Amino acid sequence: MSSDVVDIMREGLGVALRLTVPLLVPSMIVGILIAIFQAVTQIHEQSLAFILKMLVSILVLLLAGHWMLEILMDFTKYLFTLMM
Repeated sequence: MSSDVVDIMREGLGVALRLTVPLLVPSMIVGILIAIFQAVTQIHEQSLAFILKMLVSILVLLLAGHWMLEILMDFTKYLFTLMM
Protein backbone atom coordinates (compact mmCIF):
# COMPACT_ATOMS: atom_id res chain seq x y z
CA MET A 1 0.00 0.00 0.00
CA SER A 2 2.68 2.51 0.97
CA SER A 3 4.78 1.58 -2.06
CA ASP A 4 1.79 2.47 -4.26
CA VAL A 5 1.63 5.91 -2.68
CA VAL A 6 5.36 6.39 -3.18
CA ASP A 7 5.03 5.34 -6.84
CA ILE A 8 2.16 7.79 -7.38
CA MET A 9 4.10 10.60 -5.73
CA ARG A 10 7.19 9.83 -7.78
CA GLU A 11 5.16 9.80 -10.98
CA GLY A 12 3.43 13.04 -9.95
CA LEU A 13 6.76 14.77 -9.35
CA GLY A 14 8.01 13.52 -12.70
CA VAL A 15 4.93 14.93 -14.42
CA ALA A 16 5.36 18.25 -12.61
CA LEU A 17 8.99 18.45 -13.76
CA ARG A 18 8.10 17.55 -17.35
CA LEU A 19 5.44 20.27 -17.37
CA THR A 20 7.46 23.06 -15.75
CA VAL A 21 10.95 22.63 -17.21
CA PRO A 22 9.94 23.61 -20.78
CA LEU A 23 8.53 26.87 -19.39
CA LEU A 24 11.23 27.67 -16.85
CA VAL A 25 14.40 27.01 -18.84
CA PRO A 26 13.69 29.36 -21.78
CA SER A 27 12.40 32.02 -19.41
CA MET A 28 15.53 31.71 -17.29
CA ILE A 29 17.79 31.94 -20.36
CA VAL A 30 15.96 35.06 -21.55
CA GLY A 31 16.25 36.53 -18.05
CA ILE A 32 20.00 35.96 -17.97
CA LEU A 33 20.47 37.45 -21.44
CA ILE A 34 18.39 40.50 -20.53
CA ALA A 35 20.35 40.92 -17.28
CA ILE A 36 23.61 40.86 -19.25
CA PHE A 37 22.21 43.35 -21.76
CA GLN A 38 21.02 45.64 -18.97
CA ALA A 39 24.38 45.45 -17.23
CA VAL A 40 26.25 46.33 -20.40
CA THR A 41 23.95 49.18 -21.46
CA GLN A 42 23.06 50.35 -17.93
CA ILE A 43 19.36 50.28 -18.85
CA HIS A 44 17.47 49.10 -15.78
CA GLU A 45 13.91 48.79 -17.01
CA GLN A 46 11.91 46.11 -15.20
CA SER A 47 9.18 45.94 -17.81
CA LEU A 48 11.69 44.93 -20.50
CA ALA A 49 12.56 41.71 -18.69
CA PHE A 50 8.96 40.99 -17.74
CA ILE A 51 7.54 41.46 -21.23
CA LEU A 52 10.20 39.35 -22.94
CA LYS A 53 9.86 36.54 -20.39
CA MET A 54 6.09 36.63 -20.80
CA LEU A 55 6.40 36.47 -24.60
CA VAL A 56 8.78 33.52 -24.39
CA SER A 57 6.43 31.72 -22.00
CA ILE A 58 3.47 32.30 -24.31
CA LEU A 59 5.48 31.07 -27.30
CA VAL A 60 6.51 27.91 -25.43
CA LEU A 61 2.89 27.29 -24.40
CA LEU A 62 1.76 27.70 -28.00
CA LEU A 63 4.42 25.33 -29.28
CA ALA A 64 4.39 22.72 -26.50
CA GLY A 65 0.94 23.16 -25.00
CA HIS A 66 -0.54 20.15 -26.78
CA TRP A 67 2.31 17.93 -25.60
CA MET A 68 1.97 19.22 -22.05
CA LEU A 69 -1.77 18.61 -22.06
CA GLU A 70 -1.21 15.05 -23.30
CA ILE A 71 1.19 14.37 -20.40
CA LEU A 72 -1.33 15.74 -17.90
CA MET A 73 -4.20 13.74 -19.42
CA ASP A 74 -2.14 10.53 -19.40
CA PHE A 75 -1.30 11.02 -15.73
CA THR A 76 -4.95 11.72 -14.91
CA LYS A 77 -6.04 8.56 -16.75
CA TYR A 78 -3.37 6.64 -14.83
CA LEU A 79 -4.73 7.93 -11.53
CA PHE A 80 -8.31 7.04 -12.47
CA THR A 81 -7.32 3.51 -13.46
CA LEU A 82 -5.64 3.09 -10.06
CA MET A 83 -8.87 4.13 -8.33
CA MET A 84 -10.89 1.41 -10.00
